[in-house]
Amino acid sequence: MERHDTPGNPPRHVHPVAASPLRRTATFRNIFIASVATRGLLRTCLPSNIALDLIRSRRGLKWGVPAMLISGLYFAIAYWCTVKIDTGGPGWEWLHMVVLVCFWSAFKFLIMGPVSLVLLAWARATEGIQSRREETTATDHEEAAEPVHADR
Repeated sequence: MERHDTPGNPPRHVHPVAASPLRRTATFRNIFIASVATRGLLRTCLPSNIALDLIRSRRGLKWGVPAMLISGLYFAIAYWCTVKIDTGGPGWEWLHMVVLVCFWSAFKFLIMGPVSLVLLAWARATEGIQSRREETTATDHEEAAEPVHADR
């Protein structure tokens, strides 16, 4: 009979693959690589990400609050998918991923409304400061260009 507690053999209750730190590192690396690739794909292809990129631009900040209404559409799609899943039927299990993506996109639009208002206020304040600085430097240059008349 073979002993499992000798120095060459691990104890019986420890799985050799689960105990390997090299295996855990490789698993973490693979998960990280897959998540980065998935993010890159969804960043360029998902319509909500494209719309949010447009809203985050300076010209699009004013559309942040009206875009919050799009979250209602995403919630409706998620609800419809959950109804389809609950009614059963073969092959509807993949809709769980659609529900997840719809909820994620809906919450992104809900959050973007108030965030866009803050960003818009910040952008307008920065633009106001810059325009006042430009006016000040322009008037300084005009005053320096005018000849000084001495009244004698």
